[in-house]
Amino acid sequence: MRVFIITGISGSGKSVALNALEDAGYDCVDNLPVDFIEDLIQSLSSQGREKIAIAIDARRGQSIKDLPDTIEKLKKDNDVRVLFLNANTETLVQRYSETRRRHPLSSTEDNRTPQVALIDAIEKERALLSDLAETAHNIDTSHIKAHTLRSWIQDLLKDERAGLTMLFESFGFKHGVPRDADLVFDVRCLPNPHYDPVLRPLTGNDAAVANFLREHPEVQAMGDDIRRFIETWLPKYQADRRSYLTVAIGCTGGQHRSVYLSNCLFDYFLKRSQAAGDNALHLLKRHRELDLNSSKMI
Repeated sequence: MRVFIITGISGSGKSVALNALEDAGYDCVDNLPVDFIEDLIQSLSSQGREKIAIAIDARRGQSIKDLPDTIEKLKKDNDVRVLFLNANTETLVQRYSETRRRHPLSSTEDNRTPQVALIDAIEKERALLSDLAETAHNIDTSHIKAHTLRSWIQDLLKDERAGLTMLFESFGFKHGVPRDADLVFDVRCLPNPHYDPVLRPLTGNDAAVANFLREHPEVQAMGDDIRRFIETWLPKYQADRRSYLTVAIGCTGGQHRSVYLSNCLFDYFLKRSQAAGDNALHLLKRHRELDLNSSKMI
């Protein structure tokens, strides 16, 4: 079976993610106890079902510690992907304030008397889920909107074959480094199209900006250095049996230089993979700051 496990910090968008998977044809189960996962998958498999998405959070207490071992068991006979959703504490506090919901770890067992403050409950949850965050594909939803998260999950579902999915993500340092980044490259030292009044409203997706950056040798040199680094270490990441590798390229605002270089790197590795017939490497790209301009927040 194709098994998609969604976990992460409460308030970071698990319901949005689960709905996106349901729309993609997955049988979806929310808040399933870890002890029931293997039996459920075995039962559905015997019925001929092929895809299931399971959302799990820390409200199950210490049993969440068993989830990494359960995932390893499932991988022996199933195609298992794990998505970890995260957000910074300030954003989570704001979301709980807006929805007036109580954090699942802030109450006593009778669910009546508050046990800990919201911030303390969030930090307790981070500690309980820290092992999962290290091994899963991470998405930081601090500044993204609901439709953007759905779109990113749809991108992840486009190619569910086994192997490593390498994601090139542009971002702006002034909005923070993505929590989902495995490798981060800072390109703020390169010539900035922002200072050209004609190029300022454009993005790295536009030909005029691409032509401007292409004319500067240092831009090409930076791209070549990043490319060589990835080519050198990519086999090691693949040997580590990772499902995802996120390469984040950052400039000041995430609009020009990082977008252009992310596009260049994506195009290079896509052509390289196609030429080599490499079916174990899958390529994605996204531009975080360019994706944040419409719809409602999570």
